[in-house]
Amino acid sequence: MLHKNLIAGEWLAGESEIENRSPSDLSDLIGLYAQASCDQLDATLDQAQQAQREWASYGIERKQAVLMNIGNEMMARAEELGTLLSREEGKPIAEGKGEVYRAGQFFTYYAAECLRQIGENADSVRPNIEVDVRREPIGVVAVISPWNFPTATASWKIAPALCYGNAVVWKPANMTPASAYALAEIISRQDIPKGLFSLVMGTGGSIGQRLVESVNVNAVTFTGSVSVGKGIAVAAIQNLTKIQMEMGSKNALAVMDDADLDLAVNLALGGAFGGTGQKCTASSRLVVHAAIHDAFVEKLVAGTRAIKVGHALEAGTQMGPVVSATQLAENLAYVDLGRSEGAELACGGERLEMPHEGFYMSPGVFLNTRNDFRINLEEMFAPLTSVIKVGSYDEALSVVNDTNFGLTSGIVTKSLARATHFRRNAQTGVVTINLPTAGTDYHVPFGGRGDSSYGSREQGKAAAEFYTTVKTTYISAGPV
Repeated sequence: MLHKNLIAGEWLAGESEIENRSPSDLSDLIGLYAQASCDQLDATLDQAQQAQREWASYGIERKQAVLMNIGNEMMARAEELGTLLSREEGKPIAEGKGEVYRAGQFFTYYAAECLRQIGENADSVRPNIEVDVRREPIGVVAVISPWNFPTATASWKIAPALCYGNAVVWKPANMTPASAYALAEIISRQDIPKGLFSLVMGTGGSIGQRLVESVNVNAVTFTGSVSVGKGIAVAAIQNLTKIQMEMGSKNALAVMDDADLDLAVNLALGGAFGGTGQKCTASSRLVVHAAIHDAFVEKLVAGTRAIKVGHALEAGTQMGPVVSATQLAENLAYVDLGRSEGAELACGGERLEMPHEGFYMSPGVFLNTRNDFRINLEEMFAPLTSVIKVGSYDEALSVVNDTNFGLTSGIVTKSLARATHFRRNAQTGVVTINLPTAGTDYHVPFGGRGDSSYGSREQGKAAAEFYTTVKTTYISAGPV
């Protein structure tokens, strides 16, 4: 069956199609997915402008009902859609179901926000004049989402965009088109103007590039690599298009000498290897105090070796395959790089032969590494983590901050003083205390610093900053 694109409110075949196969089992053909043409993209952008004006005029309760319906259906179908997600992306089924359910919560949260769009008023510095300040839609929003959280990341962009009165043109990652199609189908059935929401599957080089270059796009929200993000910024600035980008990371978890050892190991294992290490919030650097280092490493390596790698849909699987052959090759290249730099590979980091042909590798731990190793400077996006030994809290904080990235960081300690100092001085957008670096809430801001993020924050009420523009009105009522 060919799964089509949603173009100007109509489901249409494209100029070509791609196969979607499970990374857990390459014989599992999930489906064929249309690739939009540039003419189709242009047509849907034209329709989106008209639809946005109509949507903006809808009453707030009508908009609220649309988002609530989307969210409720996603949560009700979390098992079905989560299974599909895991089948095509490779994360264990429990993670797939959880992602879809959480994505549904994004929509119900922003459904409520539809009713909370309250402005401000003030007296002017001039006599007998009042000031009204309110937010209005930015217009047509291009959403470019990644493959590692194909439903959640897209949802936390689409939901606020619709909430605040915008049209959405969505280009998902080509590696996970099934989840994109499933979400688009749910949205398409709602009480929305024709062409308000579009699905344009295609390559980044053609559809993605044309989308960010279009004069009919008012804002671009992107999650992906630093190199692609910089390219988007160059293209978008030609039209002064508003941009918001979440990009790379090199997150560190600092383990202090007073840490609960078992807690620290569990946090490191979950943070490093959850989602097969394919998380922008993954704990890829473990900065460990020398006094606890050896005991921590012993338990960490034992825990890593015990992780069950398997088919995403099989019971008991703790870590699934990586997403593609290309990603697997890059991961294994980083294993070779780490060894060449002098790191000790304590376990894992090998391609695995499994009953099903897929992109499996064992989770790996590097020891005896320095922060200036490339494996500790570059985002690997792999089930690989590095231990960096430090002699003090001050050295740990320095290592944590010694990176071009700045998304998340964490510390494991029983000291309130250290925890307080760390959260005030860690140079990341998100800080965790005695928690994994991976795992955030949807009702509060999310984003990083440095090469990790550009533009305003995502999620929570902070999203209004990106998806709206401010209008200030001065009112003189005249004499009574």
